[in-house]
Amino acid sequence: MGMHAGNSEPRSLIQIWQAEAYPQSEASPCFLQFQFVCPRRTRMKCVALLLFLSGWLVPLASAQEHFQLGAYGDYFRISQTKTNMAGLGARAGIKAFSHVMIEGEMSYDFKQAFSENFNTTPTVTVVNSNLKALHGLFGPKIVAGHGAIRPFFTVKGGFINFRLDPRPASVGTAISSIENLRANNVSGILYPGAGLEGHIGPVGLRLEAGDEMYFAGSTHHNLRVALGPFIRF
Repeated sequence: MGMHAGNSEPRSLIQIWQAEAYPQSEASPCFLQFQFVCPRRTRMKCVALLLFLSGWLVPLASAQEHFQLGAYGDYFRISQTKTNMAGLGARAGIKAFSHVMIEGEMSYDFKQAFSENFNTTPTVTVVNSNLKALHGLFGPKIVAGHGAIRPFFTVKGGFINFRLDPRPASVGTAISSIENLRANNVSGILYPGAGLEGHIGPVGLRLEAGDEMYFAGSTHHNLRVALGPFIRF
C-alpha cells in the first residue's frame, strides 16, 4: 500500500505531460477533416473532369478520319488545241475502308492562260475565256500510310462538257452550265491520278496531278493539276 501510494503522484504527472504533448484527436476533428479530406476530394474532381473531356475529345479525333470536304484551284491543258485552262472546284469524300475514300468532285474552268516571252523573260497572262469546261468526277481514292503527310492515288470516271459562253464567270453561270447539260455535248472521261496530302489537326492541303482522258471520236489525253485545302471531320 505504501509503494502504491508513493507512486500515485509521479503517475499523475506523467499523464498530465502526455495530455499536453499529445492532445487527443477529438479536440479538432473539423480541422483534420478540412486539411486531409478536402485535397482528396479536389483530386477526385480533377480526375473526373479529365475523364469527361477525354470521353468527348477521343470520338471527335477519330471522327476526323471519316469525312473530307475540300476546295481547289484547277489547271487543265486541252491537248487537241493546246489550250491552258484554269478554274475552281470542290470535292467531298467519305471513308469506305481503312485506306479507301469514295469521292465526288466538280470543277469549272473559266480562265485561259497564255505564256509569252518578252525580252527573253517568260510571262503568264490569265484572262476570261469564252470557252468553258465543266468536269464531274466520281471514284475511289486509296491512301498509303497513316502519317501527317501521305501519298495517294485515284481512279475516277465522269464527264466533261465544253461550251462557248462569253459571259464573265460567276456562280450563276456555273449553275447554268450544270442545268443545261445535254447528252450531245457531254463526253465521258477516265481520270487516273496521284498526289500528296498533309494535315495539321482537322485542316490539310492536297496536291494531285493526273491524265484526264475524254472520249470524243478517239481518246484524248489531257494534263490536270489541282491544289487546295481540305478539312477532316
